Amino acid sequence: MEVKEKIESNPIECEAPNMRKEQESGWKLVKYLIVGLLFGIVFVKAEIISWFRIQEMFRLQSFFMYGVIGSAILVGAISIQLIKRLGVKTLSGEPIKIANKEFRKGQVIGGFIFGLGWALTGACPGPLFAQIGFGYSVVVVTLLSAIAGTWVYGKFADKLPN
Repeated sequence: MEVKEKIESNPIECEAPNMRKEQESGWKLVKYLIVGLLFGIVFVKAEIISWFRIQEMFRLQSFFMYGVIGSAILVGAISIQLIKRLGVKTLSGEPIKIANKEFRKGQVIGGFIFGLGWALTGACPGPLFAQIGFGYSVVVVTLLSAIAGTWVYGKFADKLPN
């Protein structure tokens, strides 16, 4: 069964904030801008947008980035367990549903391609905008490449290994 047929036969409603039927606009969106700016400032101050830090990681010369990534994984795992066990709700009072994920071989291939791009460019999607905001204008090429790669994946997803 192709991916498109699978999705069409078993639709799953996305509960992400940008997929809601009611639209937020104006001043309500400022909270996302503020969080994004704070996130970018933390990335810059923590030096995790630094091309040199990223290259140190891929050359196995420093533990710094592995520590940052490992800490994020640990915090994320603990947070998900707390959300599940305590029945935490959203700010609007809706229950948080965390769907189970199935492992597929395409994730390994995609992860390899992602890591290769990360190693070559010194940037992953998280800090791209922080790098551009910090003045690394050459990262615009990486951003456009990431957008093009996303488009190519969307265009050919049904023909790629899952």
